[in-house]
Amino acid sequence: MTDTMRKIIHVDMDAFFASVEQRDNPELIGKPVVVGGIPNSRGVVCTCSYEARKFGIHSAMPCSQAYRLCPQAIFVPVRMNVYKEASAVIRKIFYEFTDLVEPLSLDEAFLDVTLNKQGIPSATIIAQQILQKIQEATHLTASAGVSFNKFLAKCASDYRKPNGLTVIVPGDEIAFLDNLSIRKFFGVGKVTEKKMIAMGIESGCDLRKYDKVALVQAFGNSGSYFYDIARGVDNRPVRIDRTRKSIGRETTMKEDILDSVYLMEVLRRLAAEVVNTCIKQNKKGYSVTLKVKYSDFKSITRSKLVERPVRETKDIVDAVKELIVKTEVGERPVRLVGVSVSRFDEEDLNIGPVQLTFDF
Repeated sequence: MTDTMRKIIHVDMDAFFASVEQRDNPELIGKPVVVGGIPNSRGVVCTCSYEARKFGIHSAMPCSQAYRLCPQAIFVPVRMNVYKEASAVIRKIFYEFTDLVEPLSLDEAFLDVTLNKQGIPSATIIAQQILQKIQEATHLTASAGVSFNKFLAKCASDYRKPNGLTVIVPGDEIAFLDNLSIRKFFGVGKVTEKKMIAMGIESGCDLRKYDKVALVQAFGNSGSYFYDIARGVDNRPVRIDRTRKSIGRETTMKEDILDSVYLMEVLRRLAAEVVNTCIKQNKKGYSVTLKVKYSDFKSITRSKLVERPVRETKDIVDAVKELIVKTEVGERPVRLVGVSVSRFDEEDLNIGPVQLTFDF
């Protein structure tokens, strides 16, 4: 990497919560482990071991569904304090090399090691040392991606999981991205992926065939982002002051929907994904917001403060049921719905009126 380019590392723990459970209980090693609710509950999968993923289990899936897919799976409760302890050890290792650390959650972070504390010229060597130190200190494995921007580093860390290290040097980014499945692109969610596949976009090579105008027309403001990342361009710096104001999910329907029962089921699924992210980031919010975009593209939001912090899907769904009656859902066709949780600090409840920021 040249001196004019950043040296970015993305470190991502391998099935973090489930790996901690297997580490602390060796009888679980090699078995399908699901961290989250119990099988007959309305809880959701927080994360699962790689053995469980072979059965199609994934995060935010209802635990009842996970049980149907794999009845022999071992369900264990979330032990957040234990995961936080391991995360603190890992983060301390990051700071041995640089203060430019941007945590994304308990189990992953970006590091800018362009100028690092130990004066090591090679980001690859730093990544190797970090992975080794993590394994020695926690008996857990991580994967890392090394490149000259955040997007490429993130894609690289996911390329050879678990316990992998992938390096993308300047000049190799197009070849790497051209052969990468679009679902592996950081920032392309399930809904966007379906839309891209319908457009014939299944790989980075396919995405690069579209010009910026066409992508903006198809995906709105995100179109410019997709245009850039297809070419390996990402100028975002590592942000050490990154504080997330809200956690949300939204989805655009394939066609305008009038059926309020169907929309509630969609919102229930989105709520499960939001709760799962909140758990992984160890955040508990006191405000639930419903977002609705009608067929004429008019968007509205409705918010509600809850008495106790959101801990499970039901907490969000109950709030959404109260909020949805304050909309015209069921009376006007809807093209998009979303839900978010905010006000993560209990003290926020006493600071008077605020302008909420929604990170859908």
